[in-house]
Amino acid sequence: MTSRLPSWWRQLLLIQRRELGHTLAELAALRGFMPLLMKVRNGGHWTPEEKEILLAHLRRLSRLSPYFMLLLLPGSALLLPLYAWWLDRRRLKR
Repeated sequence: MTSRLPSWWRQLLLIQRRELGHTLAELAALRGFMPLLMKVRNGGHWTPEEKEILLAHLRRLSRLSPYFMLLLLPGSALLLPLYAWWLDRRRLKR
């Protein structure tokens, strides 16, 4: 079915699938973040190792935040192809 699509459309679908996979992998890596974050609220204390894990989770979230911010804007579904192009690091000259 995808072989009948124009090449630019196939490329757009490949980019979308790649970014979806990246986002899902990052979200899966956040497992256990909320219980660890709420440990102090529930009367516990963070160990130095847990603080490092929290920082790693927060860094991971900061990399995902542009995706979620864009999805909250009005008309954002129309901007997704443009956003995928802008995020594609391969277009930058090295």
